[in-house]
This record gives sequence, C-alpha cells and structure tokens, in this order.
Amino acid sequence: MNEENNKWLVVVNPKASIGKGEKDWPVIKDLLTESGLDFDFVLTERYGHAIELVRDSITEKGYKKIVSVGGDGTNNEVINGIFTQNRFPSNEITVGIIPVGTGNDWRRTFNIPESYQQIVDVIKNGRIFPHDIGKVVYYNHGDTKVRYFLNAAGTGLNEMVCKRTNRLKSEGKGGAVRYMLSTAFCLFSFNCVHVKLEVDGQEVMEDDILSISIGNGKYNGGGMMMMPQAIPDDGLFDITVVKKVGMLKFAANIKHIYDGSFVDTIKEVSLFRGKKIRITSIPAHQLLLETEGETLTNSPFDFEMLPKAINMVVPGGTENGERKTENGERRTEN
Repeated sequence: MNEENNKWLVVVNPKASIGKGEKDWPVIKDLLTESGLDFDFVLTERYGHAIELVRDSITEKGYKKIVSVGGDGTNNEVINGIFTQNRFPSNEITVGIIPVGTGNDWRRTFNIPESYQQIVDVIKNGRIFPHDIGKVVYYNHGDTKVRYFLNAAGTGLNEMVCKRTNRLKSEGKGGAVRYMLSTAFCLFSFNCVHVKLEVDGQEVMEDDILSISIGNGKYNGGGMMMMPQAIPDDGLFDITVVKKVGMLKFAANIKHIYDGSFVDTIKEVSLFRGKKIRITSIPAHQLLLETEGETLTNSPFDFEMLPKAINMVVPGGTENGERKTENGERRTEN
C-alpha cells in the first residue's frame, strides 16, 4: 500500500447545477493552480460515483485532504466515501467545499463566500473545524442500509420536495425558482403521516406530521432555516417537527421559514435535541427520508451522532454560533 498522500484530491461533479460544474471547472482549476495548492482531480461520471472515487482514492492512494466541487449531493457522496473506507480514521481527514450546486445549504451556516476566488482562499488559508457527522440506519425493502450526512436530513414534506426537485433536475429543469414551485406544489398535495419520535430512548411525540428535519447545520431545503439553533460541533442533533397544520397557514409563514422565526410563529412546531433519534411511521414503512438531496427508503429511521468526526475547512473568522437555550432538550409546547 502506498504512503500517505499529501496532495489534495479535488472531486468535481460536472453535472452539478445542470452543467454549471462542467462550465465553471476550468475557472476553478486555474484558481486552485494559481493559489499554489498541490492537487489531483477526478470527474464524476454518474450517480454515486463520488463515493467510489473517494473511497478508492483514500484506500489505494492515501489521500487525506479532499475538496468537493458540486452541490450538497456531491458533498454527501464525498462524506460517504470517507466513512466507507477503512484506511484512516475519519477525524484524520480534511474536507474543503467549493459550492456549485443550487441548494448549498451547508455553506450558509458557515457563511462560505460566493466567489470562487474567495472560496479557494478559504481552502488554502481557512481554519480547520472539527465537524459532527450524522449517521442514519434505514431499511431498503427489508435490507438494512447506512448513510452518513454532513448537514441535514428530512422526512415528510421535505422528502417529497426533494424527490420532485430531483426529477425536474433530471429533465434539465433545475434552479431556485423551480425549487420554490416544487415546494408549493408539494405543500398542497402532501398527506400528513402519523409518526412516533424517540429521542435518546424516550418517546417524545406521537402525532400526525407535515415534516421532520434533523441536522447539524441550520439550513435545509435550499435556504430554509429549519434548525435555527443548530451548532455543527455540539455533539447533538437539532430536530424540528412541524405537526399537522393548515396548508394556507403554513404557506403564509414561508418567509419566516427562511429566517428561522417560524419556530415561534407556528404553534404546531416543536423542537428537540439529542444524540440518538428514532422515527417510526404508523403504519410501518410509510416514510421516506432525504439526506442532502438523496432519497432513502424507508422507515423506521435510526439516527446516531458522530461527534467531531470530520475536519472541515471554514473561513478563519467564522464562529459556529451561540445557542439561545441552555443545554438539554428545548421544545415549543403547543
């Protein structure tokens, strides 16, 4: 087996943001070269390819520094490649992200700049942030499966919007406007599902839900601040439950969802925190899950927090925020 590789491995998704990855890659490549970064690069060719490329490159060539060029889905595949290799402990691996996709939810929590030049400067000069990673066990037609995620996961309405948006992307119809239209369409066609939620072994809720969001980061769904008090290195998931609520009422609060104030303006919202989460639908197997744009089948879902399990490169002056509540569970009572 080769020695540890000190180069960066840059994983590029040419199809990110309906071909923006391919169009912008020459510019990004030149900026990386001009910055003096020593790197190799690979281009993904299909769905799931980044997982294979990262896993094999770490295992066979010893890379410990990875840059993801793409959207949230590309980042998710890079993370899963890291966590399915067994050569190095995950907390010895460093990841930088150059956002190209349409969602870019992880970048919002850390105020990652928008210009490629500034992002390359962050990768070269930014600080290392030990970041929590979520792990979820789910059941694909009875077979146990595992997925890891950096930022957030969601079920109910979240997953329905994700699935519809992915279908539009496959037809070359992506973009923020179409995402908003997908959200509106799904909002008025989604049927609430009855679920049981357990946090750290305690049942905290059984009710009809519109959506459940679970995350390390504050944002999900293309800029919605679904977990407004989340901190990516506190060793806890933030869970936001939106119970059955009138569609018109929910739609009227859309602007509050983007700034996080909906947790106070919609009484049907409850917040929880914990290290281990279990979501069960009643009847069983009625829920699907999305993790950073990836649809997973099906419930029950068992989440486990992996504290400070990966090193992320973030801007030097970025703080991870302050939680407004004391440690322990926080919940909005109805």
